[in-house]
Amino acid sequence: MSFNGFASAPASNKRRLEGKVAIITGGSSGIGESAVKIFWENGAKIVIADIQDKAGQALAESLGGENVSYIHCDISNEEDIINLVDSTVAKYGHLDIMYNNAGVIDRPFGSILDTTKADLNKVLQVNLGGSFMGAKHAARVMIPQKKGCILFTASASTAIAGLSTHAYTASKYGIVGLSKNLSAELGQHGIRVNCVSPYGVMTNMTPGLSDEMKAHCEIMTSEYGNLKGKILKADDVANAALFLASDDAAYISGLNLVVDGGFSVVNPTTWKALGLIQ
Repeated sequence: MSFNGFASAPASNKRRLEGKVAIITGGSSGIGESAVKIFWENGAKIVIADIQDKAGQALAESLGGENVSYIHCDISNEEDIINLVDSTVAKYGHLDIMYNNAGVIDRPFGSILDTTKADLNKVLQVNLGGSFMGAKHAARVMIPQKKGCILFTASASTAIAGLSTHAYTASKYGIVGLSKNLSAELGQHGIRVNCVSPYGVMTNMTPGLSDEMKAHCEIMTSEYGNLKGKILKADDVANAALFLASDDAAYISGLNLVVDGGFSVVNPTTWKALGLIQ
């Protein structure tokens, strides 16, 4: 069965987020868009938060019904986040899942010598600062509930060096540290806190790439990766987030789930020297 161009979950399947209310920041495109669709397919009531108003509204309208809506939210602005969380609770009565996914990059690669303070400030303000405030205001409404799930999109650059710029890596390490610290504080309130850290996924985060160039980059990234026969897609990351958001992960907190096909834990040098891999 399909709905507006993407497959929906068969009715016989367990809907893993049935009745839960979820906010997904950066939900208009990329990993966030995939998470919106997959969480919605699994029964969640979704609030899409983004600054891409046209895309966010179109996505909400394509899913239809009372169980999905769009709110403009610049995560670098705390007032926007307060409005996002309060509006969600006013509409649905509670908040079960806060997925802090929105983020920016300064550029694909570059030396620290070429990094400006403005670049660093922007990446830290959006990626780390926005995630911090998203978690803060989610916790504000989850603590009285004595339950909830706070998720972040970090990066495989937190598990192995050399995958991204220094500013971006610093922001994502901050998110992982924040997640672990929050799990220590919020566990007493029944709130779980986890990260999803993907390897290279081609999304609209990198501007100016044609569809042809994105396809080429996907193939190149896959060739560099460890797990062959598979290209990492946004849906793969969203499905990892779905697991962490669901009751299947009911006793998992403080985890940085790295979705990289083993790239960060494998050193292929010896295997190549022995001729066991190419």
